[in-house]
Amino acid sequence: MAKRINLALQGGGAHGAFTWGVLDRLLQDTDIEIAAISGTSAGALNAAALKAGWARAGAQGARVMLDRVWHQVGAVHDLRLTGWIAQALPPVGMINSWIENLMPVSPMDVAALVTSPYQYGPLYRNPLEPVVSSLNYTEVCATDGPDLHIAATNVRTGKIRVFSGEEVTPDVILASACLPTLFRAVEFRDPRTGEIEAFWDGGYTGNPALFPLFRPDLPRDVVIVNINPRRRDEVPQTPQEIQNRINEISFNSSLLRELRAIHFVRELIAEGRMEQGSMKDVLVHMIADDDLMNTLSVTSKLTPTPYLLHSLKVAGRKACESFLVAHKAKLNEEATVNLEQMFG
Repeated sequence: MAKRINLALQGGGAHGAFTWGVLDRLLQDTDIEIAAISGTSAGALNAAALKAGWARAGAQGARVMLDRVWHQVGAVHDLRLTGWIAQALPPVGMINSWIENLMPVSPMDVAALVTSPYQYGPLYRNPLEPVVSSLNYTEVCATDGPDLHIAATNVRTGKIRVFSGEEVTPDVILASACLPTLFRAVEFRDPRTGEIEAFWDGGYTGNPALFPLFRPDLPRDVVIVNINPRRRDEVPQTPQEIQNRINEISFNSSLLRELRAIHFVRELIAEGRMEQGSMKDVLVHMIADDDLMNTLSVTSKLTPTPYLLHSLKVAGRKACESFLVAHKAKLNEEATVNLEQMFG
């Protein structure tokens, strides 16, 4: 019998190519069934691509669609050439360090202090729009395959808004990935309220949102694909290092709050202070490569070069392979993330 899991996909700009690699490997495992996906920002793009491809041709169709989407992001036709070139290049973290030393303050950071995306006039266009619009939304919203949930942040209320099923549109994906210093808020009529609402990146309020995966009919297991490192041992000192760590902490905070809530519920159940079945006893798993992500920064998140995307995809596949070797047998049986150690 297949092991049923839910996926929770973090956002992180070009670093979302790591998740592409994780999904590419996971979709090759016929013993695992993906029941639902919650995605934010780059995680939303990955989730929508997986769902569209799955609706068209199952797991292999999902892999093909993910490849196509990330080729578009990198503006190349075949990343295999990049893979060949990569063998002659230094590690991606070293290249990232060189860039930061040559340019200690990102031009985008400087521009964000003195300009607004609303000043671009009629020339403004979200660069992700062609990629997002290329997906077939009949397939993205299909009832077959994994349930799909996409998080965005309501600008006016500051609250999370999770779009599910037929609510998911190109505007929803763009909203989930809308960094306010770079892009104009994405405005459209919310089908739930009937009002024109403005949305920013979902990472501020749910990166990713876990609560849509707690439905009773879904499996207990939530596999989080983590892009933003939870810990950095070095105290940031340069302007870019400081800004990068601020972003990582703020974009991890909502996830940590939900994990703390899961830990609290599990403690209550274990101590007999909550009736079994009254709340879902969630089993948390995580696929990550913090060692790699600690060598990268916000600079690389905003520069989706083919070399970076290829390197991250390879790293994602390796991380997923390691996870499956170590923990596949534990899926549907026990958690592999020690929440007591994390929050104790």
